[in-house]
Amino acid sequence: MKNFQDLIKDCIDNIGEVFPWELEELMESNHSLLLVDIREPYEFENLHIKDSINVPRGILEPACDYGYDDTVPQLAAARDKDIVVICRSGHRSVLASYTMNLMGYHSVKSLKTGVKGWNDFELPLQNLNGKVADIDDADEILMQKIKPEQMVPLKQKATVAA
Repeated sequence: MKNFQDLIKDCIDNIGEVFPWELEELMESNHSLLLVDIREPYEFENLHIKDSINVPRGILEPACDYGYDDTVPQLAAARDKDIVVICRSGHRSVLASYTMNLMGYHSVKSLKTGVKGWNDFELPLQNLNGKVADIDDADEILMQKIKPEQMVPLKQKATVAA
């Protein structure tokens, strides 16, 4: 059985990645670059990179194709464009980039470290109103908030360690 990290490891060698500082340079030099934030809408509303579009991971495949309720025409028409896929930490975007490659997109990269790394590099994030977030406030919003029931149960930890 594979876990989330195993899936990422299986895909990462088949996709391209860019660091936040590289994306910043791409944004300045490539004005047709498409930024696709695959986080959930509530995550996107709180903080996102300017000019990115929100296409939640759960609807990515139909959003990439014409003829569906979830079709995002800007994305469906972008198979030959340079695209950077964004998530919180750079994991979900690896899986999404891999999927988009399978679907015929030619130049898709994942933002390594995600919006968390973007913020750590002190690049601006904004909310839906266009207001730029304070870096420390963004740190708090982007911090993982794992509940006790979401932790690996002790008996499973012992099995994994053995």
